[in-house]
Amino acid sequence: MTRILGVSGSLRRASFNTALLRTAQGLMPADSTLIEGSIAGIPLYDADEEQASGLPDAVTTLKAQIEDADGLLLFSPEYNNSIPGVFKNAIDWTSRPAGDIPRVFGGKPVAVLGASPGSFGTILAQDAWLPVLRTLGTRPWWSGRLMVGRAGEVFDGQGQMTDERTRQRLQTLLAGFVAFAAGQTD
Repeated sequence: MTRILGVSGSLRRASFNTALLRTAQGLMPADSTLIEGSIAGIPLYDADEEQASGLPDAVTTLKAQIEDADGLLLFSPEYNNSIPGVFKNAIDWTSRPAGDIPRVFGGKPVAVLGASPGSFGTILAQDAWLPVLRTLGTRPWWSGRLMVGRAGEVFDGQGQMTDERTRQRLQTLLAGFVAFAAGQTD
């Protein structure tokens, strides 16, 4: 069983990226599962607080989920043409202490996808993640990309994906990424 962790970079209840993650859970290939991680409850990073109190529980949970997963899918919104601060902050916390980075992220198969109300999807946010993923020593999957633009036309008011073409593209991406994470492709 290939275990993939999906993390939405939005805290909104009606997040398009959380809706995309939950749609993906129902489209996973046989013999794989997509577990939903969360950035909720992770405070702003403060080295003084880390030194005084250690890692917050929400960080410890997410960090363990990343470490235990065979692969990581980042469902990233795009804010002001880049990575949402709250999402980057969560990943920064999970990289603490720095000596844990190789164990948690080293060689971890990872892909970034996302949904946005704008026309261009999340192309700039996805590109902005690349130096972060490189620094963490992950193994990005270069063979697939999904940027869902005009997400308000792809999801209904309850967060259900209504666009069949996008559903098929997502299913194809998931099949490729799971094969990559399972070591079946390069």
